[in-house]
Amino acid sequence: MTEQNKVGNIAQVLLEIRSHVAHITFDHVAARNAMTVGMYQSLKSICEDIAKNPKIRVAILRGAGGKSFISGSDIAQFASFKQGQDGIRYEEGIDDYLGPLATLPIPTIAVVDGMAVGGGLAIASCCDFRISTPEAKFGVPIAKTLGNCLSAGNVAWLVAHLGINIVKRMLLLAEMITAPELLKQGYLLATYEQEQLGQEAVNLAERLSKLAPITQKSSKLVLARLIKNNLPDCSDLISETYGSNDFQNGVASFLKGELPIWTGS
Repeated sequence: MTEQNKVGNIAQVLLEIRSHVAHITFDHVAARNAMTVGMYQSLKSICEDIAKNPKIRVAILRGAGGKSFISGSDIAQFASFKQGQDGIRYEEGIDDYLGPLATLPIPTIAVVDGMAVGGGLAIASCCDFRISTPEAKFGVPIAKTLGNCLSAGNVAWLVAHLGINIVKRMLLLAEMITAPELLKQGYLLATYEQEQLGQEAVNLAERLSKLAPITQKSSKLVLARLIKNNLPDCSDLISETYGSNDFQNGVASFLKGELPIWTGS
């Protein structure tokens, strides 16, 4: 799927199948590969198609341009939000878009150079393995930028992969966590210099493709179901956050390039 944004930059998710490996590329370079609604929809459709293709054994996901994996979601869409219910629908949509990636029946690899922020962190976390450059950074600095929040499913997935203490630093302190720390923690499988990333991703894909596919499918889907089991209903918190003056101010300030002033209302 391809869309044209207001300044004429293409925002698209590309799929290329090479032998038994699907290469998914997020291409919105002018916005550091920020995800538009159309890009989320395209990712969902691509994953649904891949799941039906028994010839594909591994998927590799990477951002175009070599400077960012995904820098978050397109902020302009939030300018039309008027009430908390808008936020509930948005977060439900994100869960719906990312579900087919998290439950792909094949191993997935996120290749991160630059940054994986917000929706980018969620997408990287939906993958089974992550490799990055040593300089890459990861986070969800919404307490500093927009003043919005994440769904219960999104938070549960991040906690399962990063641990509650790192997620608290990301969400409450708005910290960006560096690749060396996440390599030590185990979130990253390995780090490589940028010129090595592509080949190392292919090498990892080849290693994965030689193993038992049904075992891989069962193992990853059992883990996914464990993470999603018995999630609480947090719609009241999401509605309060997206319906707040702080969120409206955060979006307006971000689009103006100004620092928001938080009032707690």
